Amino acid sequence: MQTDLIQEARRQAEICNACRYCEGYCSVFPSMHAGRAFSEGDITQLANLCHNCRGCYYACQYTAPHEFDLNLPKALAEVRRGSWEEFAWPQPLARRFHSHGSAIAVVLTIGFALMFWAIRSIGSSGEGFYAVLSHSAMVAIFLPAFLLPLFSLGIGLRRYWRHVGGGRLDLSSIGRAVGKAAKMKDLAAGHGEGCNFEDEDRFSHARRHIHQAIMYGFLLCFAATTAGTVLHYGLNLAAPYGLWSLPKILGIPGGILLTLGCAAMAMLKQRSNRDLGDAGAWGGEMGFVLLLGFTGFSGLALYVLGGTVMAAPVLALHLGAVLTLFVLTPFTKMAHGFYRLAALVRDAQRTL
Repeated sequence: MQTDLIQEARRQAEICNACRYCEGYCSVFPSMHAGRAFSEGDITQLANLCHNCRGCYYACQYTAPHEFDLNLPKALAEVRRGSWEEFAWPQPLARRFHSHGSAIAVVLTIGFALMFWAIRSIGSSGEGFYAVLSHSAMVAIFLPAFLLPLFSLGIGLRRYWRHVGGGRLDLSSIGRAVGKAAKMKDLAAGHGEGCNFEDEDRFSHARRHIHQAIMYGFLLCFAATTAGTVLHYGLNLAAPYGLWSLPKILGIPGGILLTLGCAAMAMLKQRSNRDLGDAGAWGGEMGFVLLLGFTGFSGLALYVLGGTVMAAPVLALHLGAVLTLFVLTPFTKMAHGFYRLAALVRDAQRTL
């Protein structure tokens, strides 16, 4: 990780630690105030605890033009991105995506869609979507694309855990961390009024609710895919499934939440002040949000257009987006959910 980023974040953390005005804002400050000196691992842990709500910046009396020139959300955002790049495996892919994320997402989605379209020309004897691309072909393509990113994430999280001095995992710490992540409590900025992400003078829960829509939408879509897998292999019930089947009951609301949540997040990011985050990663973050939203939207479009002449091209685009999302997961902001949960578990261990 770049030493200058760590040094600047440490300088700001030491000033914040002396002031303590923002002590109740989020998980960052109780953790920060627990010590007097900050190792590189401590700064990395604080950075991954930060949700970039920006409430501390607007409350701070030491921001520019004060000589201290504090901008803690920006300093921690830059360290956070640096930590993901350092711990990612392989590292060059993470650095490339954060600086050219939108272009990479578009090129890969189109490229994978063309690949699926080419495979379609071979033909299939299945029903529904399997008439376009066989079940065996989908499994052969997506199983490695799902497992390899998980393996890569596992390497990154292991490196992170060692770097921040994490202890032996225990159910109590994991449970507390999951509960906090599920409520996204830190996006309420401690006082419960919300954060100032969109507007300096207005507290809002908009970003918190949008994050929840995206998270729960993604989890519902994943649950729908899992339900379909159980039905196919466990009960020998092959797709397509009806409207009142479990995959559809879970998948349709999940797709709606994911699509609307990502659209709202893209608009929110457009209105936010880029100087209070990692400006160098803005393109990669926006590319990830749009890719995730398109994955949900194309899945809904596929359901609506199934059985029509548009089913084949929409399926190719949807599968291209899903495959791109899987392949890029360890190198996009999708990884931040895993790192943030690890940071919350580590913080829970600190307070035991």
